[in-house]
Amino acid sequence: MYMLGNPKMGSASSFSKFCLTLLLLVDVLGSTNAQLSTNFYSKSCPNLLSTVKSTVTSAINKEARMGASLLRLFFHDCFVNGCDGSVLLDDTSSFTGEKNAIPNRNSARGFDVVDNIKSAVENVCPGVVSCADILAIAARDSVEILGGPKWAVKVGRRDARSASQSAANNGIPPPTSNLNRLTSRFNALGLSTRDLVALSGAHTIGQARCTSFRARIYNESNIDASFAQTRQRNCPRTTGSGDNNLAPLDIQTPTSFDNNYFKNLISQRGLLHSDQQLFNGGSTDSIVRGYGNSPSSFNSDFVSAMIKMGDISPLTGSRGEIRKNCRRVN
Repeated sequence: MYMLGNPKMGSASSFSKFCLTLLLLVDVLGSTNAQLSTNFYSKSCPNLLSTVKSTVTSAINKEARMGASLLRLFFHDCFVNGCDGSVLLDDTSSFTGEKNAIPNRNSARGFDVVDNIKSAVENVCPGVVSCADILAIAARDSVEILGGPKWAVKVGRRDARSASQSAANNGIPPPTSNLNRLTSRFNALGLSTRDLVALSGAHTIGQARCTSFRARIYNESNIDASFAQTRQRNCPRTTGSGDNNLAPLDIQTPTSFDNNYFKNLISQRGLLHSDQQLFNGGSTDSIVRGYGNSPSSFNSDFVSAMIKMGDISPLTGSRGEIRKNCRRVN
């Protein structure tokens, strides 16, 4: 460690300079290396969790699919430059945001619900809670409300001041991805192959558009024939016809967070090409079998993977901002 001050100077002056330098150093380190924690808002916004949950509950009561939509927003946020609320930003004259990127255009939804949550949170503690953290909490609440596991969400993220359409186009794996592409993208973000399979289990809820699974139900052979015929009834072969028609990702219990998604894969009833890739004679078959046999194993691995995903490149300390409106920078 460097000697601070001139040792020949008066000891009081020397000591006060040392203390000031130390305080500045602690402040700088604190602003760059701040960590997420489960109790970040315990004093600054003690009613945060109950406020978010009541708004999410009311949204899911109106439309059960909204739980899957909020969970998906969190995925699509974290996979593009980290969990920083960038997916929520509207386009401006200075940047083109992520909402119209290929993975989000005509499919990402729930932005109005996030606005409602933000308004409710601003009423109880204005200017304190980031939109990035609201997404993380709303995703957890959605899983729990639909019958899935509960976990303590780590918070303390701040919001990005910009967004990137190209990063969203390149960062979110499309439904046409093969297993290698999926594993390499997840690995690049510090998520293991087991995390990939567990997080894909989020497809136990929600719906997909015909345009996302048309090629699978008409062209692929590793698909249950009766399942393919059922899906073809509402998804015509011709591109441009019925593109936005919806089908449940889990044909059995589309609004319950359970392990039926994995049972579907084992019986070749994965709706998306990328889903069925997880059970197609490859390295992840055994993980899918394990989750299909054990809901508790899936739940615990899903929780671990969600916490890991929430740790991807957060803005903390003095970086970013706390947005007043989730759709635009302050």
